[in-house]
Amino acid sequence: MLTELRIRNFAIIESLTLPLAPGFNVLTGETGAGKSIIVGALGLLLGERASADLIRTGAERAVVEGVFDVADKAEVARMLDERGIELEEGRVVLRREVAVAGRTRAWINDTTTTAAALAEIGRALVNLHGQHEAQTLLDEESQRGILDAFGAATEQATKVAAAHRALAEITRDIETLATRRADAERRADYLRHVVREIDEARLREGEEVTLEEEARRLENAEELRSSAAGMVAALEGSDEAVLHALAHVQRSLAHVLKIDHSIGHLQELFDSAFYALEELSRELSEYEESIDLDPARLTEVQSRRDLLFRLTKKYGPTIGDALRIAREAREELSLVDGAGFDLTALETRREAARARLAEDAKRLTSLRTAAAERLSRAVDEVLPELGMPEGRFTVALRPRDPVQSTGAEDVEYRVALNVGHDARPLAKVASGGELSRVMLALKTILARLDRVPTLVFDEVDAGIGGRVGLQVGDTLRGVAQHHQVFAITHLPQIAARAHHHIVVTKGAREGVTAADVSVVDAEARVSEIARMLGGDAESDISRAHARELLGKGARGPRGARRARGEGQSPRAP
Repeated sequence: MLTELRIRNFAIIESLTLPLAPGFNVLTGETGAGKSIIVGALGLLLGERASADLIRTGAERAVVEGVFDVADKAEVARMLDERGIELEEGRVVLRREVAVAGRTRAWINDTTTTAAALAEIGRALVNLHGQHEAQTLLDEESQRGILDAFGAATEQATKVAAAHRALAEITRDIETLATRRADAERRADYLRHVVREIDEARLREGEEVTLEEEARRLENAEELRSSAAGMVAALEGSDEAVLHALAHVQRSLAHVLKIDHSIGHLQELFDSAFYALEELSRELSEYEESIDLDPARLTEVQSRRDLLFRLTKKYGPTIGDALRIAREAREELSLVDGAGFDLTALETRREAARARLAEDAKRLTSLRTAAAERLSRAVDEVLPELGMPEGRFTVALRPRDPVQSTGAEDVEYRVALNVGHDARPLAKVASGGELSRVMLALKTILARLDRVPTLVFDEVDAGIGGRVGLQVGDTLRGVAQHHQVFAITHLPQIAARAHHHIVVTKGAREGVTAADVSVVDAEARVSEIARMLGGDAESDISRAHARELLGKGARGPRGARRARGEGQSPRAP
C-alpha cells in the first residue's frame, strides 16, 4: 500500500508530506485548496506526462516521491528483481523529478530508471480512477477487458488473439504465393523464352574477356608473326645477330679471367644473360609458329562476341547478370508447377488454424457467457446501494462472424436506470455521475480480483449527494476491506465513512500561495465535516449533524495535528 506521498515545489505546493493508512482514506478541503494538485502529483509519479509548467514559481525542479509497503506483494518483488532493483525491507520508493528545462528523471529505490519502467511498477501498485477513467467504460475494449478479468477469461482471450494472428499469417502466405503464381503464369511464355535463349547460348562467366583477347590476336595475326620473326632474326638470324656477337664477348671474357681471377662473377652474369637470350629466342620462335592466320576462326569469334553483346545488353550488363536472370526465371517458372502443391499444403494448414481459432473462440464465448450473467447479477445487487434502486445492468454479447482477434462476439454494457425502460448502451443513457457509480459498482465487484493494492478515486462523488453519498461512502469502505482506498471528495457523507481523514488547506507563505495538509480526528474532524455540510462549522446544529454522520467512525479527543508533525498515522479500525 501507499504509506506516504511526498511533494516538493509542485504547482502551489512548496513541501508537503501526505500520510496514508490502511483502509479507507479521504482527502477533503475547500475548492481550490489543492486537492486536484495532489492527485496530479500522484499521476506524475505513475507515469503521466511531465511539464516544466508544473514547477512551483521560483523553484528549479519539482519532485514527487511515493513510499509503498509491498512486503506481501511477491509479484512486485519479482518485477523489481527482473530490473536488477533490490527490495529494501519490503519497501519501494518511487521518485520522479521535473527540472525547469523540461528534463525529467526517475528512480526506484534510488536506482535510476526510465519513466516507462516507473509507470509499469506504479501501475502494479496504484490504480488511479478519476472521472476520465469512468469514461473508459464507454470503450468496447475496456468493457471486454473487465468482463474477461471477472470471468477468468483473460488467458483464453490471449489464446484467441494468438490463434487469429496465426490464421492471418497463413492467409497472407497463401495470398502472396497465389499472387506470385498468377504473375508467373502471365509471364510464363516470356520466362521460358528467357531461359531458352540464355541456356542455348551456354554462357560462361568471364567468357567475354577471353573472346576479346582471342579476337585481338586473330585480327592482328600477320603483324604479330612479322614482329616475332624480326625479333628472332635480331637474336640469331645472322653473324651480326646478338647471340653471335656474344660469342666474341665470351672469348674476350675467358682471356681476361686467365689473367685476373677476381672477376669470376662476371662469367656468371654473362652465362645468365646468354642463356636468357637463348630462351627468349626459342619462345619467340614458338610464339611465331602458334599464331594462326585463320579467317574462319576470326569470323566465329566475332559472331560469338556479337551474341554475347546482344545478351548482355538485354539481360546484363555482365554475363553473370544474364545467368542470374535465367536462374530467377527458372525459379519463377517453378511456381507455375510447384505452387499448386505448396498452396495445397498451406490450405491444409489454414483449415487447421481456422478450426483451432473456432475451438478457442468457442471456449472464450462459453467463459464470457457465464461471466456476463454473473457480472450482470452482481452489479444489479450493488446499484441500489449506490442510489440507483431501479437500475439494471446487462452485459450483452453480440455474435460476430467471422471470428475476430477479440473473439466471436462484441461485448456491450447496457443499463436501464428507470422503471419501464429497456436496457440501452451505457454511453447513451448514463450521466457523468451515473457513469461514475456504475464504474464504482464494477470496481467493488472486481476488488477481490484486482491485485493492485491501492485504489485512488478522484471526484467519485460527481453528480450525487444526500443519501446516495452515504451509500457511495459505505461502498468505498467495503472496497477498503480488500484494498487501500484513497478518495478525494467534496461530500461529507463520503468523508464521514473514512477510516483516515486528511484535510488540505491553502494559505500564503512569504507572499506566495502554498498548500498544506493535516490529519484530522475527533473534534477537528467534526469541524471539517460540519464545514462540508455547508453551514456554520462552529454551530451546535452543524456539529451535531457532523457527529451523526461520523457515527462510530468518530475518533477520540486528540484533535487536529500536522501530518508531518507527530508520530504514526492512525490505522484503520
